Amino acid sequence: MSTATYVLAATSSGVLNVIAAFVGGLFIAGALIWAVQLGMRVRDRELPRPRADEQPHLPDTGPVHEMREIREPDEVPHAEGRERLLPHELHHAGSKRSDDQHRRRWLPGKSGAFGGGGLGHG
Repeated sequence: MSTATYVLAATSSGVLNVIAAFVGGLFIAGALIWAVQLGMRVRDRELPRPRADEQPHLPDTGPVHEMREIREPDEVPHAEGRERLLPHELHHAGSKRSDDQHRRRWLPGKSGAFGGGGLGHG
């Protein structure tokens, strides 16, 4: 093979790569344009957005406030005189309202996390 054949083969391979990249880019651009048009058609079929007077508003009594309470575990009842309890005999919640509603506070020297919460040396 002559040098001219090698040059021609290398050039044609490069041209084919450029053409393939261009066609791939056109395909991706066409897919994106189709996706945008599809999205616009779907949006046109949706219900209209609510107007300002249709928006939710505060109740007449004012804003609703969060209620906090201290909860404690509700023990599972034991079966008395039988082998086991059936599902309909169990409670629907795993906790109940505590009689003591005073929140436990952090005490100095007690971290409440890992370890005993000492001064950190020892």
